[in-house]
Amino acid sequence: MRILGIDPGSRRTGWGVVQLEGTRLHQVGAGTIRVAEKLPLATRLHLIHQGLEQVVREHRPEAVAVEEIFFAKYPNAALKLGHARGVTLLVAAQSGLEVYEYPPAVVKRTVVGGGAADKTQVARLIAALLGLKTTPEEDAADALAVAITHIQASRSKALGR
Repeated sequence: MRILGIDPGSRRTGWGVVQLEGTRLHQVGAGTIRVAEKLPLATRLHLIHQGLEQVVREHRPEAVAVEEIFFAKYPNAALKLGHARGVTLLVAAQSGLEVYEYPPAVVKRTVVGGGAADKTQVARLIAALLGLKTTPEEDAADALAVAITHIQASRSKALGR
């Protein structure tokens, strides 16, 4: 099972590909698509689209796991996040990949054991879970966490839990 996890954002979109081999999780790749905030939103979304298409071509995931939108403090920020999330869903659909969505609190509970972990704590635990020598960048770590959440959910479902 090879899953592409995505943490969408209009300035930074994290991505991480995790593969389940037997009972072990392996990071296949991870990174952050960064776009300049001063660019028009349409241009930023186009660049995110291109970056995610490249990730899908290069890593050939079987499915995509995406964080659901949370209610942001600032409505304008939530709208921009929604646009970036829409681009993520579009890339998955264009690639013929199924999409699975998880609330941020569920992702944190899955990898950390609690829904209120900060980004640094998530990154450290992701590094430990995947046996990484270095801690991934925060957005990439969040994306890896989403991929791991989907793998764990799929395993639980397969075991009838």
